[in-house]
Amino acid sequence: MNTVHADDIDALLPQTQCTRCGYPDCAGYARAIAAGEADINQCPPGGAEGIVRLAALTGRPVQPLSAAHGLEGPRMLAVIDEDWCIGCTLCIKACPVDCIVGTNKQMHTVIDELCTGCELCVPACPVDCISLTPVTTATGWAAWSEAQAQEARHRYAWHQERRAREAREHEDRLEAKARHKLEHLETQTRLTDPAQIERKRAVIEAALAKARQRRSG
Repeated sequence: MNTVHADDIDALLPQTQCTRCGYPDCAGYARAIAAGEADINQCPPGGAEGIVRLAALTGRPVQPLSAAHGLEGPRMLAVIDEDWCIGCTLCIKACPVDCIVGTNKQMHTVIDELCTGCELCVPACPVDCISLTPVTTATGWAAWSEAQAQEARHRYAWHQERRAREAREHEDRLEAKARHKLEHLETQTRLTDPAQIERKRAVIEAALAKARQRRSG
């Protein structure tokens, strides 16, 4: 068995980010293969050809696709029933490549050419208004191109960056709110009980410390 870098393995994966391999994304699966923690037959979107590609790279034997992780099939497209969509935005949050557009309490729609068929939006919908329809008769890599994989990889990276930025902005807002409360407490004149003021200050300072710890982590 060859020693292969995770990036080289990741380059052979279809980048649908469907998590059917048992890992949170294609890069996570690639790292697990490189570390010897996962086998090369856990990616249904890559199918039989994907296993052959990974076998050639890693030196591991070709084997059938793991039934525990799913079946090879045609590429699917998510379709939103606009009459039933309630605009909850949960599917937008679930989509790993940001191919669903819409706003809160407004109808959402899928950008067909960007959908990887990951299926993650389906269980996220509380009103079951998302269905999957096949858009190819071919399966595995025959249903998915290198160009589509590259586009999905870039969109997933951008999706991750956006989520991280939004998390930081959320932490900043919480910290600003906590600091404002602390400043208000320090200038408050209606409270005459020093012990009560100190208790409130301790709670707020603990919240600020927790926010700083999350950010550094």
